[in-house]
Amino acid sequence: MQEHLSISKATVDRLPRYYRCLRQLTDEGVEIASSEELGRRLAINPEQIRKDLAFFGQFGKKGVGYYVAELKESIGGILGLDQHWNVAIIGMGHLGAALANYQGIARLGFRLAAIFDANPVVIGTRVGERRVEDIAYLAEIIAERDIQIGVIAVPAAHAQGVADQLVAAGIRGIWNFAPVKLRVPPSIPFVSEDLSVGLSALSYYLTHTSAEDGELSDKNLTN
Repeated sequence: MQEHLSISKATVDRLPRYYRCLRQLTDEGVEIASSEELGRRLAINPEQIRKDLAFFGQFGKKGVGYYVAELKESIGGILGLDQHWNVAIIGMGHLGAALANYQGIARLGFRLAAIFDANPVVIGTRVGERRVEDIAYLAEIIAERDIQIGVIAVPAAHAQGVADQLVAAGIRGIWNFAPVKLRVPPSIPFVSEDLSVGLSALSYYLTHTSAEDGELSDKNLTN
């Protein structure tokens, strides 16, 4: 989307939060919501919400608010959630199994198309409706099932090798959970989730919270 190249990463990172909030409002039966209501739920300045949305078009009606279902659909389209991406998870340890069983992935429109591991003990077992397959056949299965996103849930020592295999197989995007910085071509977007970094940051804020107020004050750890 060439016209959106100037949009900041911070704005893009807030879009999934808007989408999740709108989905919750839909579940609650709310049809119209103001930027003030969204801001209250998300702890984001309403002006910032209006500014973020303005990058992508005109939404809502002045003096009325946003039509929740319409805005949710629009943001879902901006995020590409209407494309129904096929996903493969590599690594069936505790984290990989948890991700494979996470229903939120399917609810966002992602389809778990394959699960891979190198351990003969794990290969052939089932996780939900999927059978764990041998990583030796990764390239063949990715092409056969038109898989676009690879999720890396292997130990750090093996993550780069898995990333290289995914790139060679023609994967289009990578979601990395291994605590290591990956080297991938610039043409392949990837997101890293380092759980140790998040916990360490939380530990820092807890350590530096004053005993008097007993809270994190203005520290918003989720952006």
